[in-house]
Amino acid sequence: MSVLGRFPAGGPRGSWPAEEYAAQLRRHGRAATVVMDLDSDTFLVVEHHQDEAA
Repeated sequence: MSVLGRFPAGGPRGSWPAEEYAAQLRRHGRAATVVMDLDSDTFLVVEHHQDEAA
């Protein structure tokens, strides 16, 4: 798994920068998804690699 971006959880209301970034990457063929890192209170945009176990 690779972390492609980090975004603070306290963004402006109605703004989803992590989701927007992941969608942009998906449009370019990347398998990006958003997960929450509770320890740092950030959203991470990650990409899982095919050779990793689920």
